[in-house]
Amino acid sequence: MNYIKIVLKGFCMGTANVIPGISGGTIAFILGIYEKLIRTIKAFDWKFIKSICRLNFKEAFSEIDVAFLSALFLGIVIAILTLSKVISQLLSSKPILIYSFFFGLILASIPIMARIIKEWTSAKIATVLVTAVAAYFFVGMVPFTTPEAAWFIFLSGALAISTMILPGISGAFVLVLLGKYQFILDAINQRDLFVLGVFSLGMVVGIVGFVRVLSWLFNKYHDLTVTILTGIVVGSLRKIWPWKEIVRSMTTSRGKVIVIEEMNVLPDQFNGEVIFALAVMAFGFILALMLNSSPDEKSLRS
Repeated sequence: MNYIKIVLKGFCMGTANVIPGISGGTIAFILGIYEKLIRTIKAFDWKFIKSICRLNFKEAFSEIDVAFLSALFLGIVIAILTLSKVISQLLSSKPILIYSFFFGLILASIPIMARIIKEWTSAKIATVLVTAVAAYFFVGMVPFTTPEAAWFIFLSGALAISTMILPGISGAFVLVLLGKYQFILDAINQRDLFVLGVFSLGMVVGIVGFVRVLSWLFNKYHDLTVTILTGIVVGSLRKIWPWKEIVRSMTTSRGKVIVIEEMNVLPDQFNGEVIFALAVMAFGFILALMLNSSPDEKSLRS
């Protein structure tokens, strides 16, 4: 049953990572597995690589929670493979409801993260505000036009997975910013093994390297790191506000319309659809608080 629960949590993370603006790291925080995830990934070190090269697999995996990582990865992969088409369709047909649910979910993560800080000071509050403003402008950046060469696909994978592990910053949004979201989504749907292989290699290199930086920051500057992450989550809410107006868009060679720039707006009128969207938002908020019955309040000092 515990293995199944971890698979389901991985499924939730995978679902979030398919949607631009939603961070898998935030979902991990809500589900109370963020610390365990960082520690498990950190265990892939030079000692692990040396043991693998000597074909000593027992020693290599002796300090890695294989059951946890495999269950989580299985859930993420299942979500990506099964929901990529569904999410793509829902984002086209029901974007307000999708983003309303996740807006409420992410909004609830702010107090969840904030209570990890034992004592709030004026300096910490100022840090949250500054970081929130920076994140607000970052998520509003216009996507770039980038090459489809293997080296850039590798780089995109490394950057996307590195930001995915950060609460508040969506790996899918980074792909949008790099002009590779639809490209990778098409590769998944078409089972393009070369593109997926290069992208996956970049993800492996990116997460193994970045998690060490993140772990070091938690170890040396725990409260400051959590404070900054809280600010990032606050600012990133701009990206998942449900009601938007398209400012600029482009049509690809395959006939698909890609939004380049959009602006947050208020609903035109307060009708039944808006009320339903607000109810979905409230459901997401309450669900996040219920899922976080055991908040991840331990520091990452190991």
